[in-house]
Amino acid sequence: MLTDDGKHLYVSWDEYHLLIERLALKVHESGWQFDQILCLARGGMRPGDVLSRIFDKPLAIMSTSSYRAEAGTIQGRLDMAKYITMPKGELAGRVLLVDDLADSGVTLHAVVDRLRGLPSIAELRSAVIWTKAASSYTPDYYVDMLATSPWIHQPFEDYDQLRPEALARKLAGP
Repeated sequence: MLTDDGKHLYVSWDEYHLLIERLALKVHESGWQFDQILCLARGGMRPGDVLSRIFDKPLAIMSTSSYRAEAGTIQGRLDMAKYITMPKGELAGRVLLVDDLADSGVTLHAVVDRLRGLPSIAELRSAVIWTKAASSYTPDYYVDMLATSPWIHQPFEDYDQLRPEALARKLAGP
């Protein structure tokens, strides 16, 4: 649900899963055939996992991070893992790059530039759930274009502040 001022988008688990399914259909309906999925951790892990299962393709993971300050709300320096984790072989052929959103576009630009420099990758396309209007990068596939570039409150963010002690109290009940 987008707030009236357009500054915040609140997404439930049901909405989140439906958006991932819609993204899968957009990729499928394009007719593009790919060999592997590379998801960006952390935000692209859930969409990447679901797409990997739906398309029955191997899933590789690349860790990136730029949101750390102020409980993950302020973008800082982009850190990109030197290595890509894969179940076997190397990242090669036609690769679908998956993340949750194109926010500023900095991360996706940097990752795409790095991947396009790999001779083993024949073709690279990108897929995200949300693209913000302010993004400098427009993915090949996305579900929603967000004109107001809101802060997206994803359902799993409840875990960002939950620590084991609080979880134990929560699960112990009254």
